[in-house]
Amino acid sequence: MISLVLAAILAPVMPQEAPAPEDPPKRIRNIILFGEETCPASTDPDEIVVCAKGGDSPYRIPKEFRDQPSDRPDGVAWGRRAEIIEEVNRVGLPNSCSPVGSGGQTGCTRSMIEQWARERLERRVREANIP
Repeated sequence: MISLVLAAILAPVMPQEAPAPEDPPKRIRNIILFGEETCPASTDPDEIVVCAKGGDSPYRIPKEFRDQPSDRPDGVAWGRRAEIIEEVNRVGLPNSCSPVGSGGQTGCTRSMIEQWARERLERRVREANIP
């Protein structure tokens, strides 16, 4: 059995007829098409033309990125962003009338005084309008 395997391995290999290899194309053109462009036909038999769609225009923003509403803060003016940050961080600061923080209670007296002044002004305006 082993001698048969050795004989098969050591036996001269008979040449086999291989199919004639085809020459690869000498030129391959890659073209990106935009809009309604069509893929040009190859004029040379040794040339392959490969076409791919590139969208509307090479200079236009892709459709999925156009006209998206912006909820991000970069669509807000920097002055307004600063005001928002001040409002949010106001809690707990002195004169904020908040139970949070060490200086929050000081603003409660101030807000009561401001409310009293508004009510006093409104009363004076009402009394001035009496005929």
